[in-house]
Amino acid sequence: MALPDLTDEQRKDALKKAAEARQKRAALRAQIKAGDVTFAVVMSRSDDPIVARMKVSTLLESLPGYGKAKAAKIMEELEISGSRRVQGLGARQREALMERLG
Repeated sequence: MALPDLTDEQRKDALKKAAEARQKRAALRAQIKAGDVTFAVVMSRSDDPIVARMKVSTLLESLPGYGKAKAAKIMEELEISGSRRVQGLGARQREALMERLG
């Protein structure tokens, strides 16, 4: 699918919107890392576009005490693709994550 032709103003607005979304995701990751927000709370907000578009691996790596190795191990054990986003989780995958971490 070809990208739409955008005016300079539309492109500027899109870049601004994308930057704001990245900042909000970074703030959420910081809250998770600090323990201010639990995994269960984040998963309950999966309809929020900021949470929905976050990669599952990034979410797991944000948990206190978890890094790339632990996150990769959990995702492999639960058969979750490394590119999967929160909104793309199946019901069984979501349930398995909640049992493990929720």
